[in-house]
Formats: sequence, C-alpha cells, structure tokens
Amino acid sequence: MTNDSASTLVFLGIPSLAALIVGLLTIATAVAERKLGTALALANRRAVRNALLAVIWVAVSLGVANTGVLARFDSRPPPLLVFLVLAFSGTIALARSRFGERLTLGLPLWALVGFQAFRLPVELVLHQAASDGIMPVEMSYSGYNFDILSGTSALFVAAALALGWAGKRVTLIWNIVSLLLLCNIVGIAIAATPTFQAFGPDHLNVWVTRPPYVLLPAVLVMAAFFGHALVFRKLGALGRVAVNASSTGSADHRRPGTAANLSLRA
Repeated sequence: MTNDSASTLVFLGIPSLAALIVGLLTIATAVAERKLGTALALANRRAVRNALLAVIWVAVSLGVANTGVLARFDSRPPPLLVFLVLAFSGTIALARSRFGERLTLGLPLWALVGFQAFRLPVELVLHQAASDGIMPVEMSYSGYNFDILSGTSALFVAAALALGWAGKRVTLIWNIVSLLLLCNIVGIAIAATPTFQAFGPDHLNVWVTRPPYVLLPAVLVMAAFFGHALVFRKLGALGRVAVNASSTGSADHRRPGTAANLSLRA
C-alpha cells in the first residue's frame, strides 16, 4: 500500500485534523489563561509557545516516520510500540503538569468534553481509509471500532452540561465509557500490526508508520487521551471544591481553582 492508494480525504484529512488539534490547543491556552486572570500579552505568548511546541512534535513525528524506522516490525521491541509508549507517557505527564492544571482550572467542563467531538470526523476519515484499502477494515466502524460513538456523544453531553441538564455523574460515566472505546481501537490497531497479525496477513496495520498517517497515533489518539485525563482532573477538582464548600459553609471566590473557576458551565 502506498500514499497513492489513499483518497484525497484520507491523505489530507489526517494532517488537517492534526492541525485542528494544534489550533484548538492554542485557543484553549489563551482562553484558559485569560479566565485565570493572566494579562492578555502574557496569555498570548503562552498560547504561541504551546502552539510552537505542538508543531515541533508534529514535525518530529513526521520526521521519524519518514526515516522508515517505525515500519521495522522485525525489531524487538517494535519501534512503533516504543514510539507509542513514549508518546503516551508524555501525554499523561503533560496532563498532570502545570499546563494541564491551567487548562483544567481555566476551561469549563463542557468545553473539555466538547473537545472530544473531533473524534467524529476522525472516524469518518478512518472509514474512508478502510474503503481505500490502506487500513484494515477492523479499525473502522465497519469493523470493531466504535469510537465514533465517543465523538458523537461528546456533542450532546457538552451541550447538556452547558445548559445545566447534566452534571458530574453523567460526565464521569461518559468519560469512562469513551476512554474504554478509545482503548479498544488502540488495542485493535496494535493487534493488527505485523507483530501480532490478529486479523491475518492481509489485514495489517502498517499505514500509521508512514507520513502523514503517523499523525493519527502521534497527535489525534494522544489528544483524545489528553482530553480524557483533563476531564478526570476537572471532575476531581470540582469534587474537592464541593467538599471544601460544604465543610466551611462558603467558598473562596478570589483564587483560581475555587468554586468560581470550577463551575460546570462557567
């Protein structure tokens, strides 16, 4: 399979969605910083800095894939698996960092949930990739990938949160189920690699080792994991604020991270 067998939707869709993630990260940084009281100039600088770091990661991912090293499944461990483990570890560390904390405190819960709607167009692109024959059908919603439910439901749950029709319990259930759906497709993708060949030698997942498709696991999948981690962190912060408010009888609205900053809709 070559890039020539891919339709325009797939060849441009993956990098376009990765660019969308970078753009959303930039906007989210600026909005969160302003919400937390950061001066406009400093908020913009931080947003630009984060955008540049994201672009560097995109460039590194494309560069590594372009060398062909990720396609060496005869190596032990497979370079692709090492790449994914490193990317995932970095993603979790980022979500637990001060940067993740600032996004958690500065963005409303509905926005963190609504972010996951990007998975809907991702699944449409993956379906086309399977139709083009460059991706195993098992990785699409025609096979065993049900992650399109996560992207679609994110729109409705986010709207319900913004309107006050849903709360923390609904969000927690949605976040857990959507995370499990994400883990499901990641497991399928790994099982379909030449290392395991779970679906036979004619259904191998090798396309993600090449540019620009490497951006699917390197950016899009990691963005989904990052978003889930932030939702869990936000729910934890909301729970702590509720406990503190009930124990003291009042909430301090003067400091970032208190009830004023951690409401479901604000």
